[in-house]
Amino acid sequence: MDPITLGYLGIAVLVILVVIGVPVAYASAFTGIVGMMILRNPTVATGLSGIIPYANSGHYALSVLPLFITIGFLAMHAGITTSAYDAARKWVGRAPGGLATATIFASAGFAAVSGASTASTAVFTRLALPEMEAHGYDSRLAAGVVAVGGTLAALIPPSAILVIYGIIVEQSVAKLLMAGLLPGLLSMIVYLFVITVVVKLNPGLAPLEPSTTFMEKIRALPQVGGVFAVVGVILGGIYLGWMTPTESAGVATAIILGMALFKRIGLKDFHNGLLDTVRTTVMIFMVIWGVLIFVRFLAFTGLPASVTDLIVSLDVPRWMILIGIIVMYLLMGMILDGLGMMMLTLPVVFPAIVGLGYDPIWFGILLVKLIEVGVVTPPVGLNCYVVNGIRPDIPLESVFRGVAPFLVGEIFIIAIIVLFPDLVLLLPNLMN
Repeated sequence: MDPITLGYLGIAVLVILVVIGVPVAYASAFTGIVGMMILRNPTVATGLSGIIPYANSGHYALSVLPLFITIGFLAMHAGITTSAYDAARKWVGRAPGGLATATIFASAGFAAVSGASTASTAVFTRLALPEMEAHGYDSRLAAGVVAVGGTLAALIPPSAILVIYGIIVEQSVAKLLMAGLLPGLLSMIVYLFVITVVVKLNPGLAPLEPSTTFMEKIRALPQVGGVFAVVGVILGGIYLGWMTPTESAGVATAIILGMALFKRIGLKDFHNGLLDTVRTTVMIFMVIWGVLIFVRFLAFTGLPASVTDLIVSLDVPRWMILIGIIVMYLLMGMILDGLGMMMLTLPVVFPAIVGLGYDPIWFGILLVKLIEVGVVTPPVGLNCYVVNGIRPDIPLESVFRGVAPFLVGEIFIIAIIVLFPDLVLLLPNLMN
């Protein structure tokens, strides 16, 4: 069989395995090993498959992942997230849709110490959703706010998925983290605007909160001091060039650990935080290993180079090709999880994007934004399933309806990223 034809067949087999429920890590590794056996021989296939996990886990850049994940889970189990939400509620609770607005602010704060979208959604489903319902908020709006607020963790540093992107395509992790900041803040502002418009059109969805005094607001500020410290260390250290992403993550982890000990975190909560960190880290690394085996198989077929040549040679404007890629990712996001979708498509799409002359840092931010739209889009919106899994009394359909107004805002954000790439590249370029 022609190698390129075998490459297409391998992609088809992989997609079928993922759609029927085989985990991406296993599906990609299996397809890659079998493909290399066909192209080469069993000895080469098993030899390379055994080397790849070790060779690609030894990168210094990968050490940032478990540190970022540790920060998020320790913050969650130590109750730091609860303090951040309480402070946000006191400062913006009086605004239209105040508790929903506070949830978005607190989600942004948790994003700055987490980097995991589903973890953020799970935390605020337990924390903010009951609070909003107790104050008379419509359950659909409350569930939608919690689900979409979790997506901020993918762009606001530290972002685990941006780190993975940088490692896979061999781009600067530091520049990617800085590039995600402004689009992340833009997303937060758009979400706040959507909440305001929805509540203004239907005030019954979110009753006004009692006002808080200025002194109460001031006394709430120390509750978010640790969050600001972590943000300052990560962003300031990387931007000023004082620390690598891994070094800044190590210092930030020490800060969160100190805060957790100051709050007298229980031994059980500390154990659960570390256990959650290990589970998540192992899951991510297994996906990376499996997909890298599949990528090696594709490299043997020559398919990525063939697709790149085909796309670059098309007699159409490059923006039309970009629109097609955006639509492809939006459609894929409806049926595949974000990490798997990124890992499966990058070996073919990324060379084409670079060949068309697009900036790889900018494309990473666009890709992550498209992935985060997918985690709140039916039928497989992972964040929405997290909300429904924790609160089965709220139907999945209601969660998706609550998210619907925010999808209009997401289209606006994607348009801004595409039309104004300098917004994304501003901070990375200043780092130079």
